Amino acid sequence: MGENRKALLVAGLVEIIKEISVLPECHNVCKRMYGNLVRRVKLLSPLFEELRDSDELLSDEQLQAFESLRVALDSAKILLQSVNHGSKLYQALRRNDTVDKFQQVTQKIEEALSEISYNKLEISEEVQEQIELVHAQFKRTKARIEFADLQLDLDIAVMQNEKDPDPSILKRLTEELHLRTMNDLKKESIEIHELIITSNGEAEDVVKAMTSLLRKLKDCVVTENPEVDTSEGRKVSVKHRSPVIPDDFRCPISLELMKDPVIVSTGQTYERSCIQKWLDAGHRTCPKTQQTLLHTALTPNYVLKSLIALWCESNGVELPKKQGSCRTKKSGGSLSDCDRTAISALLEKLAYGDTEQQRAAAGELRLLAKRNADNRVCIAEAGAIPLLVELLSSSDPRTQEHAVTALLNLSINESNKGTIVNAGAIPDIVDVLKSGSMEARENAAATLFSLSVLDENKVAIGAAGAIPALIELLCEGTPRGKKDAATAIFNLSIYQGNKSRAVKAGIVAPLMRFLKDAGGGMVDEALAILAILASHREGRIAIGEAEPIPVLIEVIRTGSPRNRENAAAVLWSLCTGDLLQLKLAKGLGAEEALQELSENGTDRAKRKAASILELLQRMVEVDDKLQNS
Repeated sequence: MGENRKALLVAGLVEIIKEISVLPECHNVCKRMYGNLVRRVKLLSPLFEELRDSDELLSDEQLQAFESLRVALDSAKILLQSVNHGSKLYQALRRNDTVDKFQQVTQKIEEALSEISYNKLEISEEVQEQIELVHAQFKRTKARIEFADLQLDLDIAVMQNEKDPDPSILKRLTEELHLRTMNDLKKESIEIHELIITSNGEAEDVVKAMTSLLRKLKDCVVTENPEVDTSEGRKVSVKHRSPVIPDDFRCPISLELMKDPVIVSTGQTYERSCIQKWLDAGHRTCPKTQQTLLHTALTPNYVLKSLIALWCESNGVELPKKQGSCRTKKSGGSLSDCDRTAISALLEKLAYGDTEQQRAAAGELRLLAKRNADNRVCIAEAGAIPLLVELLSSSDPRTQEHAVTALLNLSINESNKGTIVNAGAIPDIVDVLKSGSMEARENAAATLFSLSVLDENKVAIGAAGAIPALIELLCEGTPRGKKDAATAIFNLSIYQGNKSRAVKAGIVAPLMRFLKDAGGGMVDEALAILAILASHREGRIAIGEAEPIPVLIEVIRTGSPRNRENAAAVLWSLCTGDLLQLKLAKGLGAEEALQELSENGTDRAKRKAASILELLQRMVEVDDKLQNS
């Protein structure tokens, strides 16, 4: 029963963090408070992920503490969602109320964190340190008014009280409130109208203030941008030129002016034909935010459609009568019909061509995917990924190299990562890593690293047998291949289960060789991986058996700041609870090196050094008592 409760509770916490992590950037006066709260909440994620992956049973007291934290984080999510919408002027005028709400949420999270005993949880030392640091940040945080906020209050007061305020104040407010263009002001006007409707007249005073402010800001924007309408039927224009389409009027997929804008369940707006094509291809995520769509219904955005029509009429632009196939922009212009036809021809060669045609087509797609971000979207939308995955099993080494490298380049796009994994690529990429040419193996390692950025893929990649193959590349590869392998191993080892896999596959021996070979160029990577493995019991035992103390102390004496920090972290893990390792460190002169590190190292290095020095001092005190007894 307790186990089920823990699983549900931790899953709920993980989900809330994910929902907060994908919230869009805030562009109103709450942006500082908003950004700080989002950043700190995201830093709690490793705690819940480790708890989710562990078999530890939580006490009733611990479960109650995490339940309090879940409630506090849910309140934070609701607040963050609420302040990122609506009128920017209303947010500015009611900012003190919002500050109070952020203060209350921050206090609730801090109080909930205070109830959790981190040292009683089966979590890695790195995660414990991170959570304690985040807790300290929440504890210190006050909803204090910064200079920029005081300036905003002053500017708004001047705007409200003076008939003709200083133009510099108006200009500053348009920047601070992100109301820089006529399009911004039109959207603000719509939000004020919505507020009037929803408040049932209760916000009459604040609406009057907002309307007055909006009128003055409009005069400022017209002055700053003379090429806009100043009255019906009359334009002031310095010279004739094609108007720039406002970003909000462009479809995020095609980047073209929308004629039939529709809203998806995440609140994002797209051109109907483009988003329908995305959905028809089997996607169930929002292309812009990567959030999972709760449903695939498309709601017409009549307000935006009216604004686009108004803009077109004002600027002499003919509203598109027909939105053909969705085309993606690339640097220097749009992707031409010829280019799109060319991609279709390349895909046909991948599917039906002979070996030479497949090799050439895969090579061309590899180059196109490397060239720019928009090509990566276009190639994936055309259906190339499943065909490239099939070619990972090609008997032609060069075709295999092109296919895995094309997938590597496509995986740079976040939405493509899921498509690649859903196409069943991971086992085939691991096969290339095991038996492909050296170039193919190196690019397979880099692809696995790219895919492992998503936490759910870390488990699948580890389970597919990637880690032994990565260790083999770590030992045999070119300098670049070794670094690709090391980076992938490090990222995979963030997941607790993969630490055990790496240790069992013999990762410690090559890492110790790299550590002792200062000229080999792999000391940084070796120490980073050792530091993450040392937090795991099996890793700690394997590292201890490799006689690491002398070289760790040498790194603490002479290494770079980051390497000294990681060496101290490994030494701390080895010495905690192991008297033999502690005595060995003392006998090799660790105290002097650690004392210097505790004074001049990074913050984390200082903490580690001080902790080891405390262990050494306790050991001396115990020895003295035994000798005197």
